Amino acid sequence: MKSTKEITNGCIIFITIGIYFILMEMLKLSDLFYLRILNILFVFYGVNRTIQMNLDEGKKKFVSNAVSALFTAIIGVVLSIIALVIYSNLRGGDTFVQSLSESFLFGGNPSIDAYSISLLFEGLASSVIVTMLLMLYWNNQFSTD
Repeated sequence: MKSTKEITNGCIIFITIGIYFILMEMLKLSDLFYLRILNILFVFYGVNRTIQMNLDEGKKKFVSNAVSALFTAIIGVVLSIIALVIYSNLRGGDTFVQSLSESFLFGGNPSIDAYSISLLFEGLASSVIVTMLLMLYWNNQFSTD
């Protein structure tokens, strides 16, 4: 399987999420947790774009499209987590992460590693959910052979 479209669309997810969070930081809106949740829209966009590209190429196998879509989402999530770790270390390390966790769903004083691993699992779960939802949406276009 050539995975250039998956990597490209995964990078699009990563770049759009990065721009979105930088804009939120610049506009002083990063403490509003409900705006952070909107990043799922960028994952939907990238995964949907991969599925559409596969269909345009005549690839109509359900399983191969599901793997391609999931791979796209995982690339976007992993790149975003790596960027978060780098950005957190540049902004003050664990103190910066603790300021993030105060306004989000975490309690206590998480380290960069704990915060990143938690977000990785959350991102992987949301990748599976987004993939399943879009595969159901495009279900009539696929063959099961």
